Amino acid sequence: MALSDLQKLFVVSTATQMWQQDLLMNAYFQGSAVGANLREMILGQQPVKPLTNPFDEAITGRLRSDSAAIRRAGKNVLEASSMVGIAANAAGTIKGVLEEMQSLAQQIKDGTLTYSVDVENQYNALRDSITPIIEGTYYNGIAVLDKSQWDTDQISADGKVHIQSLPSAAGGGGFDVVFQEVDEAGLTALDGGKLEDNPAGSLQTELDNLSTHIGDMTTLEEIYSQREDGLAYQATALDSQADLLDQAVEARRQTPTLSLEEILIRLLMRDTGTLLDELS
Repeated sequence: MALSDLQKLFVVSTATQMWQQDLLMNAYFQGSAVGANLREMILGQQPVKPLTNPFDEAITGRLRSDSAAIRRAGKNVLEASSMVGIAANAAGTIKGVLEEMQSLAQQIKDGTLTYSVDVENQYNALRDSITPIIEGTYYNGIAVLDKSQWDTDQISADGKVHIQSLPSAAGGGGFDVVFQEVDEAGLTALDGGKLEDNPAGSLQTELDNLSTHIGDMTTLEEIYSQREDGLAYQATALDSQADLLDQAVEARRQTPTLSLEEILIRLLMRDTGTLLDELS
């Protein structure tokens, strides 16, 4: 059935209105500032969820500060342990060289080795290798054996290195690690020429001097090794204290970031290792 002119006009008018409405919708809602405002007005803006709970941060602030301070102190004490360990290793190395020298001298005294210029040179070469050990043993620029390099901002003239640790009520703020002077002059005075035992008795005097120096190095190595172990234990204890404070922080939060099970698992794995493959 054919449409009348009035019906045709109605169809064209309706189509034109829909087309215009579609253009307006595209203009207002697709990327324009007006569209963005309309969408925000119609849909609303979701409230921003804070990443941290201000109340939790306030009530745990002192605990977190104490934990951080203790953990820093633990790192400083562990560094002090490493410093003393370097000195212990150097003292042990010197002792080993002296024992080689003592072996040569004792063999000559026992008659199992004949004195010669070559033996003397070997003995003196061992002696000369001690000086670079004394003068070249450093930890972070601090000469731990050579007294002639002391009296700086890092180490005092009497061999004290201050370690910054936990602040105390008395205002000390740390403790001193003390290094002892090595008798470099006495060590360099050892002489392979005395192995010839001329005049008589000079060989025994050399052996006596060697025994004294070996005893000194043995004592020094033991002192430094024990101090190294003690400082390492102290650093571990400080880390444990910081862990306990971290647990207290989690316990005081209204919305803990870690569950009790996660805290216990972390502590267990820190002490015993982990069976979990965290890389896959």
